Amino acid sequence: MYRIKYSLVAACAALSFALAVGAGNTPASPSANPKIGAEKAMTTDYLSIPLKTIDGHNATLADFKGKAMLIVNVASKCGHTPQYDGLEKLYETYKKQGLVVIGFPANNFGDQEPGTNEEIKTFCTTKYHVTFPMMAKVSVKGEDIHPLFGWLTEKSPLPGGIKWNFSKFLLDKTGQLVARYPSEVGPLDKQVTDKIEAALKK
Repeated sequence: MYRIKYSLVAACAALSFALAVGAGNTPASPSANPKIGAEKAMTTDYLSIPLKTIDGHNATLADFKGKAMLIVNVASKCGHTPQYDGLEKLYETYKKQGLVVIGFPANNFGDQEPGTNEEIKTFCTTKYHVTFPMMAKVSVKGEDIHPLFGWLTEKSPLPGGIKWNFSKFLLDKTGQLVARYPSEVGPLDKQVTDKIEAALKK
């Protein structure tokens, strides 16, 4: 009797498994997990957010694929404006190793970036001899925040609002945000350069 009951239980279990397979209900592998797929999409979608260069050309962060990126919200009339010198030196020092500095002019703090894109470009190139890529003027906070800065401050692994001009966000060569620094931390500060060098080795 025990053997008959055991056989019936085994048969039922086999039938249930066969029905599940036929219905496509087998346990999903990690690569097929929708949550994992969503997380992967979240970490890459921001690289495709539309941008404009300071000259008005279309761009995205994906244009710099394979490079480490230091994203900075810049301003022309700020006490931190001399950091342009450090940013340019940083770019010249590490660009051959794969670093790109990207400036985003913004007028969100103290009305310290009131000029047009053309005026900003002239200022940066003549006074500070900037050669790193500059994007068109954006908003980095508030209701009109640019989607890229919306992601950086709200959805990234290192969220938090930008408090002033010359905040810095470092992405490694895979496009992952690995560090951010407030205005007070200069571009040539050792904590910045050490993190950049580590990002460039990945």
